[in-house]
Amino acid sequence: MGTKFGNGTLEACNDLATSKDVVVGTSQNGVASTSAAPDKLPDATLGGYLSRRLVQIGVTDVFSVPGDSNLVLLDHLIAEPGMTTIGCCNELNAGYAADGYARSRGVGACVVTFTVGGLSVLNAIAGAYSENLPVICIVGGPNSNDYGPSNMILHHTIGLPDFSQELRCFQTVTCYQAVINNLEDAHQKVDTAISTALRESKPVYISISCNLVGIPHPSFRRELIPISLSPRLSNRLGLEAAVEAASEFLNKAVKPVMVGGPELRVAKAGDAFVELADASGYATSVLPAAKGLVPENHPCFIGTYWGVASTSFCSEIVESADAYLFAGPIFDDVTSVGNSLLLNRKKSIIVKPDSVIIGNKHEFGSVLMKDFLKALGRRLKRNVTAYENYHRISVPEGKPPKCVPNEPLRVNVMFQHIQKMLSTQTAMVVDSGDSWFNCEKLNLPPGCRFEVQLQYASIGWSVGATLGYAQASPTKRVISFVGDGSFQMTAQDVSTMLRNGQRSIIFLMNNGGYTTEVEIHDGPYNVIKNWNYTGLVDAIDNGEGKCWTAKVRCEEELVEAIETATGDKKDFLCFIEVVLHKDDTSKELLAFGTRVAATNSRPPSPYY
Repeated sequence: MGTKFGNGTLEACNDLATSKDVVVGTSQNGVASTSAAPDKLPDATLGGYLSRRLVQIGVTDVFSVPGDSNLVLLDHLIAEPGMTTIGCCNELNAGYAADGYARSRGVGACVVTFTVGGLSVLNAIAGAYSENLPVICIVGGPNSNDYGPSNMILHHTIGLPDFSQELRCFQTVTCYQAVINNLEDAHQKVDTAISTALRESKPVYISISCNLVGIPHPSFRRELIPISLSPRLSNRLGLEAAVEAASEFLNKAVKPVMVGGPELRVAKAGDAFVELADASGYATSVLPAAKGLVPENHPCFIGTYWGVASTSFCSEIVESADAYLFAGPIFDDVTSVGNSLLLNRKKSIIVKPDSVIIGNKHEFGSVLMKDFLKALGRRLKRNVTAYENYHRISVPEGKPPKCVPNEPLRVNVMFQHIQKMLSTQTAMVVDSGDSWFNCEKLNLPPGCRFEVQLQYASIGWSVGATLGYAQASPTKRVISFVGDGSFQMTAQDVSTMLRNGQRSIIFLMNNGGYTTEVEIHDGPYNVIKNWNYTGLVDAIDNGEGKCWTAKVRCEEELVEAIETATGDKKDFLCFIEVVLHKDDTSKELLAFGTRVAATNSRPPSPYY
């Protein structure tokens, strides 16, 4: 059967890759990789089988909250060699932690209890879905005898004998759901769930009846064959046609540019994107959710393209181009700043993970982004016009006015000092709000990772994500930024960071409320109760861990706190509360808030 594109039909071709399946195992950093030989399974129970499978794909830490229906499963996870269970304070943070873990390892997992736990973690799983992260959400389910015509009413449910509410909720935010209430096909459902998560790069849901976890079964005694993923292939003729059309489109342009988007991650096309930038010489930018996916020391890099919130001179170069290639973009209303981007789709090439759209008219399907970008680089004429124009018009960022001694700290002064903290050994986790705009302007040194949840934008996400990312990457020091309103959502799991000996640096920006909302639409609901945040973290630590806190109000105190956190307390969890004026925001937030407010307040259509 042919694959259609344009006005014709193409035959599928398989000669772009080998016919061998990809076999999933564990690499040094835990990301799914090839494995040579199957292992013997020591624990022939469902719990042992699932535990072994998780370790095999690189999940050596599972984030959990105990409940009566998952306790036996947690016993098996604890017993599994190479597996650590990280007990979290609530299910939401466990899900956020699995999200952060998946960003570093390529896959993450969490374990919660039935319905009351499942619906609590649902918000985090939805966020992972929006970010294309393979998170395996495991729920301890009801006893297998409670399914069917038993008409049992169970606790942790809404009081109906039909307790499928949790499953129905997860169907909307996961790419596969497995309800395991018998042992005969349990291993198949586990394998299908895990392989689907890895293949689709989306979360999956596994519910396991609590009474089945510890029961041996012949299917679990077999050798543990590595999970096999068939490689995705481009249609060769479709690829050739797309490259031909795209190269003709771009080679006619006078000042083309290229912009990387967040789907570079799921398409595993970051290296191919850089190769294209090397070959083409095009001015190269990223969308805000893709910051960190492209090396910012690349000679053609011009910054973050975010409409009016772009880094200096970037939007002018992108929007004045006569052709632009976007690789993996997601144009939601946050990225588009209330749909205010000055782009003409007729000038664009949009490269999705498995398709290419040229000039908003011609679409080529079954073409993988990685293959397309690599092939296109061999067909383009080198054109540095747009980059030279950027270099010609750009003026180096000025420094903010110098603070007088003990002057209240300003945000623009604060981030001058944050810039100096970044290195190959750091990773940034940035919560929603003005932290977005300030951190997007930072220059990332090679190897410094940057993680943000832009599209789903769930405030408080960064606390759990910092926990998960730090657990997955112990050699990186995570520097996290969170607003006071966001921190009040998820503060509890600083406790879990301390319990597990993590050494992140958390900057809490205390400006007295929901400042981003203030710039969109102000009201008394945006003011929150001020906490003694450093006192809270000290109380959570209770003198038991390596914890250091500081409250800073001026530049001198900030400098001293950073020196301590990166010096004497480099092996401690460091929590630095930065006290700021409630109206001290980035200019980008002001522009963003105005445009989002205009978008939100559009009258109904048609308007009478």
